[in-house]
Amino acid sequence: MKMATTLQLTTDLSKPIIVVKPSLEFASTPRHCRTSLSLPRFNNIARASSSSSDSSLVSRRHFVSETAALSLTLTTLPLFGSIQPAKSEESALSEWEKVSLPIDPGVVLLDIAFVPEDPKHGFLLGTRQTILETKDGGDTWVPRSIPSAEDEDFNYRFNSISFKGKEGWIVGKPAILLHTSDSGNSWERIPLSSQLPGDMVYIKATGEKSAEMVTDEGAIYITSNRGYNWKAAVQETVSATLNRTVSSGISGASYYTGTFNSVNRSPDGNYVAVSSRGNFYLTWEPGQPFWQPHNRTVARRIQNMGWRADGGLWLLVRGGGLYLSKGTGLTEEFEEVPVQSRGFGILDVGYRSKDEAWAAGGSGILLRTTNGGKTWTRDKAADNIAANLYSVKFIDDSTGFVLGNDGVLLRYLG
Repeated sequence: MKMATTLQLTTDLSKPIIVVKPSLEFASTPRHCRTSLSLPRFNNIARASSSSSDSSLVSRRHFVSETAALSLTLTTLPLFGSIQPAKSEESALSEWEKVSLPIDPGVVLLDIAFVPEDPKHGFLLGTRQTILETKDGGDTWVPRSIPSAEDEDFNYRFNSISFKGKEGWIVGKPAILLHTSDSGNSWERIPLSSQLPGDMVYIKATGEKSAEMVTDEGAIYITSNRGYNWKAAVQETVSATLNRTVSSGISGASYYTGTFNSVNRSPDGNYVAVSSRGNFYLTWEPGQPFWQPHNRTVARRIQNMGWRADGGLWLLVRGGGLYLSKGTGLTEEFEEVPVQSRGFGILDVGYRSKDEAWAAGGSGILLRTTNGGKTWTRDKAADNIAANLYSVKFIDDSTGFVLGNDGVLLRYLG
């Protein structure tokens, strides 16, 4: 279906749109200690004499006395303060620590970003109208309020945040778009049409006054003047594209519900998105008028897809499978990589470098690779995290976070 011309965000994606920007200010609200105990080794308690052949020289009384002495040592050692009991509520993670957050346990954390001009200053988003702010690199967080959202009595789900220089953007559901030009010290709300095709699920700051915004129906809008108007980068929604191309052999397209399950952008502006049912995926490159659908080459349905640090793709399937594309760029050729997922679904992958990456998923599953994804090992110390881990974000090679439900945030220690 082609989309009719309008000055608002509608299903016609081919024309510019214009919005009016009232100003709105935010009201600012205000290691684990790994203990070890070196115990005496219980070696050769019944020591033989220099004549090893005469075992009768070993005194049973001597054996009993040494055993009793060791037992007394084990019993009395803690009384001298040589060790401190470990905190029972959390066990040490080999590379990560759990961060305490001032939010309700039911909140699902969805995105995180830091200000390039001030690497210690960042924002954390989630459901239930959650926006948190840090000024110490993510060690501590405080809530930020949105007066206009509170007045309208909406319970916003903030999906995505991005910064370029001092400029930042936030999008959420119901439709809300926020912009800052002073590193997040103040924010303004940009009104959007209720006829916007789909919910805004992703935004990327691309330059001075510029950003890309994506909806779950495949609309991509671009602004170059701080959101005063937006231009469509694709000519139709994904549903319209599939209605035209369903005869081209895309499996499952006739059952497509018209929305994305996930969408990820590469550093050079290419997109990959997974259909809501996970039965195929779609790609888009700058300059293309439509999304390009692709058949999945694996038996199980796709959970999520994204970009490796070397420019290739990773692909997650339901049930815990992980696949890597052959080579770099857009392709339909993937090969499976063995992982110790224990049957739990893997939900996201984040690359710290070309060689090191972390994967996270259900029931606190946390996996690591140090060879670009060829082999993975499980961080068993994370097994006791009673949460699903949805997102892995590395800000740089020394700053990373894992976001989950029930307000779980893990910070990378390195």
